Amino acid sequence: MDWIKYPLIVLAGVAAGFVNILAGNGSLITLPALLFFGLPAGVANATNRVGVMFQNVVGVTSFQRKGMLDVKGALLYAVPTAIGSVLGAYIAVDINEEVFRRVLAVVMILMLVLMFVKPERWIKGKGGEEVVHRLTPLNILIFFAVGIYGGFLQAGVGIFLLVALVLNAGYDVVRGNAVKVAIVLVMAVVSLIVFQANGQVQWGVGLLLAVGNMIGAWLATRFAVEKGALWVRRFVIVVVLLSAAQLLGVFAWVGALLG
Repeated sequence: MDWIKYPLIVLAGVAAGFVNILAGNGSLITLPALLFFGLPAGVANATNRVGVMFQNVVGVTSFQRKGMLDVKGALLYAVPTAIGSVLGAYIAVDINEEVFRRVLAVVMILMLVLMFVKPERWIKGKGGEEVVHRLTPLNILIFFAVGIYGGFLQAGVGIFLLVALVLNAGYDVVRGNAVKVAIVLVMAVVSLIVFQANGQVQWGVGLLLAVGNMIGAWLATRFAVEKGALWVRRFVIVVVLLSAAQLLGVFAWVGALLG
């Protein structure tokens, strides 16, 4: 029954690609799938970036064709984020995984609170003429920090970027998504170079995963443009809630209770 692993990897990629383009945290789908495939945790973390890279090539191309991508802003914010991702990819720290998952869950809940505090900002942004197109010290610090995290562990970085782009830079959630996708593409390429140099990337399963990621990304860009900011914001809220619940062990607790 080993053959079942291959279509499962593709399906995981489709789901993750859709979630990643619209919100983030799709790696919480693909990382377990890669571990199930038999990859060690470090190799799975590195190989996951292959799917992310190809997924975001599709996302960037689609958003650009639909006139939703602010290329200038994407390139500007990609600089500190990419530098941070190099550092994050090289970091090797002995961190308690359980503590890390709890902290990440709390951060996501705080993000969820911010989405309800300023719902109009997520839908309308500040207006195109007010979007920040300069690297202030605060911007550099925020995007550099997100880059470090993204280089270290891909899961959740899209949500962190989306919050920064909407609440700090002033994009609405759809245009912020487009810029986020471009930034994550740069981060994925940079991180892959580091991981490949250390022999941690399994390209065979990575490219198989990428097929699914690209399909999911194509579907997500169509959804984002056709449904608009309101529906995308709702989708992000659902993703954050489910991700936080998974990280806090809610699903495992409910499963044990029902079992």
